[in-house]
Amino acid sequence: MRIGVLAASSVANPDVIAPVSAFAAIAYPEVDLVFHPQCYASDGHFAGSDAVRAAAFVEYANDPAFDAIWFLRGGYGSNRILSAVMPRLGAAARTKTYLGYSDVGFLLGALYAQRIGHPVHGPMASDIGRQQGDQTVARALGWLARRDRAGLEPGLDTRPAAAFNLSILSALIGTRWMPNLDGHVLIVEEVSEAMYAIDRMLFTLASAPALRRLAGVRLGALTAIKDNVPAWGEAPDAMMTRWCGELGVPYLGRAVIGHTQDNHVVPFGTI
Repeated sequence: MRIGVLAASSVANPDVIAPVSAFAAIAYPEVDLVFHPQCYASDGHFAGSDAVRAAAFVEYANDPAFDAIWFLRGGYGSNRILSAVMPRLGAAARTKTYLGYSDVGFLLGALYAQRIGHPVHGPMASDIGRQQGDQTVARALGWLARRDRAGLEPGLDTRPAAAFNLSILSALIGTRWMPNLDGHVLIVEEVSEAMYAIDRMLFTLASAPALRRLAGVRLGALTAIKDNVPAWGEAPDAMMTRWCGELGVPYLGRAVIGHTQDNHVVPFGTI
């Protein structure tokens, strides 16, 4: 299986390429990881200019020699290339699996909205750098190479699902890139925000008419939460219950996804 790896967002960390390649060679010998030269590019905050990142994505997505696209890391910036890449995706792009999370949710959401390929929320190549990162990336490679269900988020069932970083989803709402999630279980997670900011993003979700036909909402990890002054004083589950009540859909409890070593795989749609 040939997997193309590229960086659609922030400047990448090329130091992870050697360890993730070595791990894949040993644990998944059927996998050929091909890192786009763009992974080494930089342009201020980004892994190359918008044009460079867009060209790399379109090149690999439209190349029938690749079975999947795996993102190197997130950060910020994949939204800046959506209008440049989405109209240029051809037949080969429609057969691929696209796997990543965090900022890459912009691309996953847009692909799902246009029913292009198989978007998947899951660990990225840079997660090899986490403690026990081999276990983290094994969930992604296991799904890509073998459709190994051991790495799937354990609460997934027969209902279609989708997973997003909350910041990304709140930015997608109301845009042409927002997918139709009617009947889906929506799983959200967040990193590096204060609780008041998370609450504000949940307000956006609860006020979105497009989400009123969800099957329910689950909450993944809230990590690296910034200090709230004064202290927030409301537990995450209580906050979710309150906003889901306003949205008119059930809160279905916790999920095992997020910016952690324990991030699990959530294919968009049904498994």
